[in-house]
Amino acid sequence: MKKAKLLNLRKLIVETSATLDDTEALTGVELFRPWTVGIEVTVGERLRYGTDLYRVEQSHTTQAEWTPDITPALYTKVAEPGEIPVWRQPTGAQDAYMMGDKVWYPEKDTTVYVSIVDNNTWVPNVYGWEVVE
Repeated sequence: MKKAKLLNLRKLIVETSATLDDTEALTGVELFRPWTVGIEVTVGERLRYGTDLYRVEQSHTTQAEWTPDITPALYTKVAEPGEIPVWRQPTGAQDAYMMGDKVWYPEKDTTVYVSIVDNNTWVPNVYGWEVVE
């Protein structure tokens, strides 16, 4: 009886955590399913990898060689509010930069750029970006 109730509670927690926005989700990373090898994941799902939270960008079955921290085509790290990420090439419309998004380029602690267009997939020093002074 207790096991069935706990399983129902776990299901409710998983369903409810999916409705959280990223800021709320980051306050409860432990609520999200941990990334492990061999699980089916779907676009938009968030997974815990270490102490970080990642969003799935392409549905797939996880593989040991495709961990969230090294496969940007499959996962996007959920950033803390106000955190400026290092620019990475968008893989499609789902992770293109929007007007006002800021990035470090070419690496952290170099130059900060802000996107001046929506759906920006350009490299910051080519088109669609301005240097933040």
